[in-house]
Amino acid sequence: MGLSKKWIGHIEAWQASGLPQADFCRQQQLNAKTFAARLCEYRRVQPALPPPPAFIPVQVQVPASEPFVLRHTGGHSLELPPGVSAAWLAELWRCLG
Repeated sequence: MGLSKKWIGHIEAWQASGLPQADFCRQQQLNAKTFAARLCEYRRVQPALPPPPAFIPVQVQVPASEPFVLRHTGGHSLELPPGVSAAWLAELWRCLG
């Protein structure tokens, strides 16, 4: 036997209320044991919702920026394009040092 619209309405009202079952039943003058039994039946017949994704895929875009300029006290400068590899820059620094 399926749940009546009345019980489905009570269950959905309880879910929206945020109240504990006992408080909701007391407020609505419902038998708590009957409510719990109807809730079990409701949960059995309702299709299970898929769980929300644990991660939301995102795409990170590097904003266009000005070139990075290194200036040496001797008057030399090195202009690097945006997004230059930190590893490449470290190797260059090591070679020049």
